[in-house]
Parts: sequence; structure tokens; C-alpha cells
Amino acid sequence: MKIFNAKVLPIGFLLIFFSNSCNMSINKKRSIKSTTISKIDFSKTNEGEEVHKYILSNKKGMEVSIITYGGIITSWTAADKNGDYKDIVLGYNTLAEYEAETPYFGALIGRYGNRIAGGKFKIDDQEYTLAANNGPNHLHGGLRGFDKVVWDAKTIISDSTASLELSYLSKDMEEGYPGNLATKVTYTLNNEDELSVSYEATTDKPTIVNLTQHSYFNLTADFNQDILDHEIVINADSFLPVDNTLIPTGEFRNVSKTPFDFRTPKAIGKHINNENTQLENGLGYDHCWVLNDKDKGFRFVASAYEPVSGRLLEVFSDEPGIQFYSGNFLDGTLPDKLNGTYQYRTGFCLETQHYPDSPNQKNFPSVRLNPGELYESITSFRFKVKE
Repeated sequence: MKIFNAKVLPIGFLLIFFSNSCNMSINKKRSIKSTTISKIDFSKTNEGEEVHKYILSNKKGMEVSIITYGGIITSWTAADKNGDYKDIVLGYNTLAEYEAETPYFGALIGRYGNRIAGGKFKIDDQEYTLAANNGPNHLHGGLRGFDKVVWDAKTIISDSTASLELSYLSKDMEEGYPGNLATKVTYTLNNEDELSVSYEATTDKPTIVNLTQHSYFNLTADFNQDILDHEIVINADSFLPVDNTLIPTGEFRNVSKTPFDFRTPKAIGKHINNENTQLENGLGYDHCWVLNDKDKGFRFVASAYEPVSGRLLEVFSDEPGIQFYSGNFLDGTLPDKLNGTYQYRTGFCLETQHYPDSPNQKNFPSVRLNPGELYESITSFRFKVKE
């Protein structure tokens, strides 16, 4: 389990205002003197729990909207080469849509991101059984993972950063996991168009933890366009091959001379339709890359560039792996934000994390968390414009 010292965020004067505006296009001339946070009532869950939306804004014009249900990023604006800020993440307009059916659009994922084979794992010879909610396997924390609970929220703001601190107590044996897991996730937006996501957790029994963020990006800001022309870089010399249920085989396979080599910029669509057993198993890219330089901690791990808009997303993390998913299961049945539907491969994910099925694979880094230990991880998403 990666454990390191958390950053201490600057705390300044708190400015909270209320707004009913959402995150559509923002003019490049918009100018504010500091970061801000606004809070609005969003909706109520089917169980009657209040859900709020928080909008983090910076002086350049970036806005990140987050709801307390699932810690979901519902919209996120980024500048193109003309300086226009537009929404670049897939999502819904209503809570009812998130509750009805969602492929984890924008959500916090836990207790365990990705798959666990057969929905079973052991700690000290004690076997635990989880929901098999993805074929024979357990996926993203189960039937009611962290993406489907309402988080408590706290705001922290200064002239240079706006932070939303979300906390949730996952009780002992919730979704089959042992231990009361006290979890805190903090979203922090700065004035350089960078959103950091920091994770912390403690437990009162030995357990497993693997948290991540599941935003679907489309840097064109046009959700009718696919993402195949986006150029991806992944700082990894190897990836984890999977079986036909997307469980790692245990092999660390070199990416050289394979469709999985993204060490230099390459369009997603260049090799995605090649004849390749791994691409067939994933129906495209849906694999975990073994990131280089994991001993260095927080470092560059991936990027995505969309040449028409000029938007460049750089991802930094201290995690050992990243799941690159090319939107293979989007099939035109889910509603988008503009009265259409999300079509095939109109969004991609870069999910920093520990490896899938780590509890059952001795050669993978440990995901065990013991009482008295602090789980800590951080990932940063930095937006730039590249001409």
C-alpha cells in the first residue's frame, strides 16, 4: 500500500456564494480575482437524502461541478486554443439518471476500484465474499459502492485554491468488506487549471482499499464526436494482459511492438481495431498499465491531446497503475446532457489505481490496510493548451 505524506493545502478567506448556473461554455474574457465555491441544492435520492452540487471556479474560467451523491464530477470546463471554456466530461443533468443507470460517469470508486476475480479474497486465511456484479467478478465496490452513496461535504478556500472535502464512513461488512473504513476525498482546484484529487482512509480491521476517480473525457467538448483522434501518452513499459472476463492473468507484458505502446503520442484509433487477443478481450482498450518510476511517487503518468481544440490533459499520480478505457461499452442507449445519447467510444477514462485483482495476485503491490495505518494517494489533472 502506497503511504506518503499528504500536502498541506493553503487555507485563506472563505468566500461561498450561491448560484443556479451550470457548466456550459464560459467566455474566455471571464475574470474573477480568486477561486470561488458555490453551493446549490441538486435533488433528493430515492431514499430522500438531500444531494447538493458544489461548483469550484478559478480566476481563469475553469469550473468543476461536483455532487455529493457519489462525489460525481457532473461537468468540468477546460479552455481550447481560442480561450473558450467548455464542458469536457460525460455525465447527466439529473440525479434520477445517475441513480437509474450509469457506467460510473465522473464518480468516486470504492472500496475497490476495478475487478476482483470471482468476487472473493482472503485476509489472514479468512475468506470474504463480495457481489459478483460484473459477470463472475466483482467491480468497483459492488452493488452500492462509493459511487452510489451520499458524502458529507466541507469547503476550504483561499485566493489560490478551492477545495471540496468529502467524507464517508463505510461500515463493517458493507458490500462484504471488513472493517469500518473512514474515507476522505478532497477535490482541489487551483488557478492554473489543475484539479487534484487526494484520498485518505483508515480502518479498524484489516481490509483492502483501492480508490479512484472515473471521469469520462472528451476533449472536443462535442459529445457527438468519438475520441479516436485523441493522442494518448502512457508512461509505462508494460501492461497487464487479461482473460476474457478482464481479470489479469498475472503476466507483466512489455508494450513494445504491440497496440498497447503509448510511450510516445498515438491516436487512440490507430491500432484499436487490430487483430489482437487482448483488444478482443477488452473490446478495445480496457486494461491496466504498469506505470514506470513508481518508486518516485508523484510523477507524470499519462496525457491526452485533442488536436482540433488544442486541449491537453496531463495526469500526475503516485499510484502504480492506470486503467485506460476507450468507452467500448457506450452504445447509444444512455442520455447525454443535450437531449441526445452517448454513442460508441465518445468518452475515455484514465483511472489511476492499484492493479485489478491485487488481493488475489501475490506479485502485485499490496492493497491491504491495517488498523493504525493511513491510506493516502493523490492524482492531479492538469489542463493546458497546445497549439
